[in-house]
Amino acid sequence: MELSGNTILITGGASGIGLAFAERFVRAGNTVIICGRREKKLEEAKQKYPDIITRVCDVTVEADRIALFEWVTEHHPQINVLVNNAGIQQRYDILKTDAKDNWAHYSKEIAVNLEAPLHLAMLFAPYFAGKKTNTAIINVTSGLAFTPMAIAPIYSSTKAALHSFTMRLRHQLSETAVQVIEVAPPAVNTDLGGVGLHDFGAPVDDFADAIFKGLKEGRLEIGYGRAEEARRMSRDEIDESVAQMYSAQKSSIE
Repeated sequence: MELSGNTILITGGASGIGLAFAERFVRAGNTVIICGRREKKLEEAKQKYPDIITRVCDVTVEADRIALFEWVTEHHPQINVLVNNAGIQQRYDILKTDAKDNWAHYSKEIAVNLEAPLHLAMLFAPYFAGKKTNTAIINVTSGLAFTPMAIAPIYSSTKAALHSFTMRLRHQLSETAVQVIEVAPPAVNTDLGGVGLHDFGAPVDDFADAIFKGLKEGRLEIGYGRAEEARRMSRDEIDESVAQMYSAQKSSIE
């Protein structure tokens, strides 16, 4: 995709990977809109990068997603890139969950990680397909879409489903000008899942720089580090990797 001259919407763009992407898109000469549910975080991002446009939106809410689409296409009709980045990760032992009285807690992960990007992609795809210029939908999945982490069962499942949807969307839009791009991060040093859980992960700036290199090269599936390895694993390698991860991590949820 072209890396400059775009109008780009990034969900979950006020922190972590989303903010790192926003920073690089702004520097490359793009109009960047970020959305999130926490107004304070959006204000902090705008103080850091004044050219960023912010919009409060809770992507778990269907009405908010529709309102976001309508607001963006009305006030920024030149929009041509959607980055589905918002995500949350929860870790737990299924045998110790309260799925009867507390399902809303677990289903929120499905809404953020899967329902929202699917819905937004389906809203923006026809709008983008009507344009003759460079357009793109970028879905941020995870290396865990390929080698699931047993202690994060819903997160891994939603990312696997988003990977599958991205592939199907790419086929359906293949005769349009819309590029469908998948970005698969490994563990990145952000606050995903809680402060300190990913301190061991790749530096966010190194990750974002590598992804932008892949975008510049025109790649449609871009992994990094462990996630890039996971994309190419055989089934036997996947099974072995999942077992090793669970053995190393299961004590953290016991």
